[in-house]
Amino acid sequence: MTAALWSDVTAARATGGAVSGTPWRASGVIIDSRAVTGGELFVALTGERVDGHDFVGAALASGAAAAMVERRPANLSEHAPLLIVEDSLKALTDLAAEARASSSAQVVAVTGSVGKTGTKEALLRALSVAGETYVSAGNLNNHIGAPLSLSRLPRSAAYAVLELGMNHAGEIAPLSRMVRPHVAIVTNVEPVHIGYFESERDIALAKAEIFQGLEPGGAAVLNLDSPWFPVLAEQADAAGVQRVVTFGRSEKSDIRLVDTLSGPDGSRVDVEIDGQPLRYQLDAIGAHWAANSLGVLACVHALGRDVEASAAAIRRVSAGRGRGGQVTINLAGGGSIRLIDESYNASPAAMRAAFAVLGFSIPAGDGSSTGSSTGSGQGRRVAVLGDMRELGDRGPELHAALAEDLLAAAPDAVFTVGPLMGELRARLPDAICAGHGERSSDIAEQVAADLRAGDVVLVKGSLGTNMAPIIAAIEALDEPRRRVANGR
Repeated sequence: MTAALWSDVTAARATGGAVSGTPWRASGVIIDSRAVTGGELFVALTGERVDGHDFVGAALASGAAAAMVERRPANLSEHAPLLIVEDSLKALTDLAAEARASSSAQVVAVTGSVGKTGTKEALLRALSVAGETYVSAGNLNNHIGAPLSLSRLPRSAAYAVLELGMNHAGEIAPLSRMVRPHVAIVTNVEPVHIGYFESERDIALAKAEIFQGLEPGGAAVLNLDSPWFPVLAEQADAAGVQRVVTFGRSEKSDIRLVDTLSGPDGSRVDVEIDGQPLRYQLDAIGAHWAANSLGVLACVHALGRDVEASAAAIRRVSAGRGRGGQVTINLAGGGSIRLIDESYNASPAAMRAAFAVLGFSIPAGDGSSTGSSTGSGQGRRVAVLGDMRELGDRGPELHAALAEDLLAAAPDAVFTVGPLMGELRARLPDAICAGHGERSSDIAEQVAADLRAGDVVLVKGSLGTNMAPIIAAIEALDEPRRRVANGR
C-alpha cells in the first residue's frame, strides 16, 4: 500500500483548517477530480471559470480520501471527510511549506527560458543513482503547480527536483522561498515571454529571483556562455549566494564542453570537470540536449555526487511527446512517416533547436531505408510551424529572424500557421512554401494529405497556437503499428 503523505491531523496542523467527518489518510494531493485514482486529498480551488467545490462529490465518489474546501458543498453527507480552510490555495501552499520543512531531501530548483523540463527529467535519472529522487510532474511550475508538486514530496526522498516557471517579474521569488533549494539552476535566458518585459535583461532579472530562496551554503548553477551570466552572477551575489558552479564551452567553466558530435541517433559528449576528461553518450536527439546535459552534471557536481555515474545514467533520457518526441506513423499503403512532435510550446531558441534536429534527420527513400531528401520517390523534410506567442512588439522581427536557421535545415516543404508566421514565410523561397492557415485546423487535413512515405515532418508552435489538430490529422494516417522512435 502506498505510504500516507497526509492525515487529517497533519494536514489540519499545517493549514490551520478544521477537520469534519470521518478520519482519513491521503497518499497524494490532487486538484483535478478527473485524475483521482484513489487515496488522494482533493483540493477544491476556485478559479475564474471553474470552481473545484462543484466537483468534491465526484472526487470522493471516485475514491479521494478527503477534500480540502473553503465551504461545505451541498448534498454531501455529514460524514464526508473534509478539511475546511479559509483559502484553499493558501492552504495548499501551507501543505507545501510543511512538506519542505519535514523533508531531509537535497532540493534542486530549475528555471530558464527553455530546457527546464528536459533538465528536470535528466536530473531524475542523474540523481537516482545516488538515492530516491522525486521530481515535479509535467510542467507544474507556477503558483499552483509548484506548491502542488511540493505537497506531494515523499518523506523518504533523498533528492527532489522542482521546476519553477514564470511569465512576469515577481513570480519566481515566492516559489523559491517556498521550495528553499540547495541548488538553483538557470538553464538559459532567451526572449521568451518578452511581451511581458521591457527587455531581455529584465527576463534575466526575473529568472535570478530563484536565488532568493537558496538555502545557506547552497549553490547557483549558471551557463557561463550566456551573455546574461554577469547579470545572473551579480544577482546571485546580491542574494548572498557564495558558491557559483558554471557550465559551458568557456575554458573557465567548472563543467566544460570540449566537443560534441550530434546526429540522428543522439550525441557523443566530451567534457572536462575541474580539468578531468569525461565522455558520455546521449540517446536524445539534438545538440541542445548535449548543452542541457552540462547543466545537469553541474547540479550533480554542486551536490557533491558522482558525476561519472550520473553521466552514464542520463544516456536514455529522451524527449516527450509535444517536446520533440519522435513517432513512427505507419501508412496503409506501405512505408512510414517520422513525426517530430514539438507541438507543446515554442520560442525562438526552441525553434532553432528543432530546426537543427530536422536538418540532420535523414528522410527515407521508401519509408524504411535511408536516402537523400532529393530525387523522385525520396522522402522529404517537412516543417509545419505555428506562431510563437507572448513576444509583444518583437513578434514580427523574431519570426522573420528564423529564416536563416530554417533554411539551413534544408526543408522541402514548409507549412505555416498564424499571422506572425507570415513574416517568416515571406523570407522563404516560393518553391518550399506550402499551405498557410490562420488557424491550425485550416490546414490540418492539407498537411496530412501532402505527406508521403519516407517523409520526416516537424510540427512546432506555441501552446496557444494549438497545433494539436495537425498532430491529430497526421496520427490519423497511422495503421495500428505505431512505434515510438525517440520519446514516450
